[in-house]
Amino acid sequence: MGAVQRFIRVLFLAAVGMVIAPAGAQVWAQDYPTRPITILVGLAPGGVTDVMARLYAQKVSAILGQSVIVENRPVASGAVAAAALQKAEPDGYMLLVFSGAQHATVPAMSDTAIYDPVKGAEPIGVIFNFAGAVAVPADSPAKTIADLVALSKSKPDGLNFGSPGVGTPSHLSAAKLIAATGMKAQFIHYKGGAPMMTDLVAGRLDVAWPSAPASRAFLEAGKIKALAIDGDRRWKLVPQVPTLKEAGFGDVGVANWFAVAAAPGTPRPVITKLSNAFADAGRDPDLLRRVEEQGLTVATSSPAELGQAMSKEAADIRALISKLNLRQQK
Repeated sequence: MGAVQRFIRVLFLAAVGMVIAPAGAQVWAQDYPTRPITILVGLAPGGVTDVMARLYAQKVSAILGQSVIVENRPVASGAVAAAALQKAEPDGYMLLVFSGAQHATVPAMSDTAIYDPVKGAEPIGVIFNFAGAVAVPADSPAKTIADLVALSKSKPDGLNFGSPGVGTPSHLSAAKLIAATGMKAQFIHYKGGAPMMTDLVAGRLDVAWPSAPASRAFLEAGKIKALAIDGDRRWKLVPQVPTLKEAGFGDVGVANWFAVAAAPGTPRPVITKLSNAFADAGRDPDLLRRVEEQGLTVATSSPAELGQAMSKEAADIRALISKLNLRQQK
């Protein structure tokens, strides 16, 4: 076979491959999944991310007709789980449920990040929105954010503002609130939300920004009171409390969405199938009820919309971390 013939044969085989490959991928996607799917959670069992991942796993399993297993890897604020997803086979059998803000914050705070917050995950879709509360002890004289600002300026050292950890969404949101209002405050950082809540209830903290699930029992018992809700709408538990947007601070919080993603390079037909499955799960009446009981709201998005949100949050968080001089802190 001459050189010209060999060249023509190579071109022919390449063209055939281009035609067959997408069809083969489509057939494979139609068969997907043929084995259990694992959802990674980079935080400890029992937290908001874990509870919601397990709730969605149950519903998605029924929709896809295959087991969906939740695996916790609570190391380095979710970095280990995110890195595992980035290195996983792009076949749709390993997923990650993550907080938009925290997923962007961990690498923004370090020069030695082990995952890329945008390129390290293939977007599937947003699944729910988080809610938090600007909360004070029950006997605090503050009834509004304006009261809180005035109170802070009446104290020589300002307010003690609790944080569940440096760089957490709660910490970053609180820092933005302090900057936006001119509040006089100093942060007290804890290793998690539980000890922070203990000190808030006891009055050793002046204010904190706990999650809706973490604050629910204390609000019901009257041990703390909320001044504003960091969410898309008012919370049924405290319907008299305005949202931050209603209070005039709509741009204060960081991203309050949680999402699911697959390994980078996962075929588009598989991503579409997973996106549809999670969206269908979000319409399940039982799931809707259980999510709202937590003070959260179900949300959906296309993979493209999530990709845009991830890019925006990564850029916004990098700028905020730089402004607060938090890079490299632990």
